[in-house]
Amino acid sequence: MSKNYKIVLATNLILVLVFFAFSVMQKETLIAKGTEVLLRLAPVDPRSLMQGDYMALNYEVLDKVDYNSKSGYIVVKVGRNNVAKFVRVQNGKNVNDGELIIHYKRDLGRLSIGADNYFFQEGSAKKYENAKYGLLKVDSDGNSILVGLCNDDGVLIE
Repeated sequence: MSKNYKIVLATNLILVLVFFAFSVMQKETLIAKGTEVLLRLAPVDPRSLMQGDYMALNYEVLDKVDYNSKSGYIVVKVGRNNVAKFVRVQNGKNVNDGELIIHYKRDLGRLSIGADNYFFQEGSAKKYENAKYGLLKVDSDGNSILVGLCNDDGVLIE
């Protein structure tokens, strides 16, 4: 290998690692500083033979979005026990007091907020069968990350 090839290879490796580290830092910041929101789950088949045990997630708020919409923001109000109530769908990030936005997009033909699957340890599917909410952390830009699943009382299933 030539010296220039090694330099280019090392530079690309460093860039990939920096990008990966930055992405992890963004997610960690969202988990630490994001607002907790409980979104009611809509029923979906929870098993995959190829991927192991997981629950495919769908959220009731996505039912309020126009099927032809490609992306935008779902506006919710966080009520008692951090449960989100649908307010409206919009294109911009402007919200009123007490409202939060959650970014959605069409991904492979279906609407998504980015937290579409919840993987769990093989053999523990029984305890997640009664999950009623997805616990998400949401920031002011509408980015969200799934933290876990909760029961009907909003308690995290562990």
